[in-house]
Amino acid sequence: MTDQPGRRRTTPEPGASGTSGWVVWVALAGVLLALLGTFHLVQGIGALVAGDRFWLRDSSLLDGVSDTAWGWVHVVTGLVTLLAGFFVFAGRRWARAVGVVVAVLSALASLSFLATHPVGALCVIALDVVVVVALVRHGSEIRAGG
Repeated sequence: MTDQPGRRRTTPEPGASGTSGWVVWVALAGVLLALLGTFHLVQGIGALVAGDRFWLRDSSLLDGVSDTAWGWVHVVTGLVTLLAGFFVFAGRRWARAVGVVVAVLSALASLSFLATHPVGALCVIALDVVVVVALVRHGSEIRAGG
């Protein structure tokens, strides 16, 4: 199909830009990482403030781990996840790797909440899966540098 003189082409040539519609999913992965980081930050702060009234009463997955220690783990990983989300959105390659690792760890940590907070835990796990798929399959489509 040839272009007519005077008409603008509204669709790019195939392969012209090197990106696809997945660039939106990668950007969404960055936003979701920031959101997941916020969720984990709030969970960590809740554990630190509420102590044994908030945490895993019915779960034996974390026997021997204090509420304070688990709260600080969530605060630190929440901050790392939040920062990784912003840098994934900015197109940093290292942040994609950190984002995948953090999303997998987030999903594993959320398994411990299935007994006490099943809806919230499943929502976080589903968001983690979307993040991992978008970053692994199409993460290189957002480029802003190293």
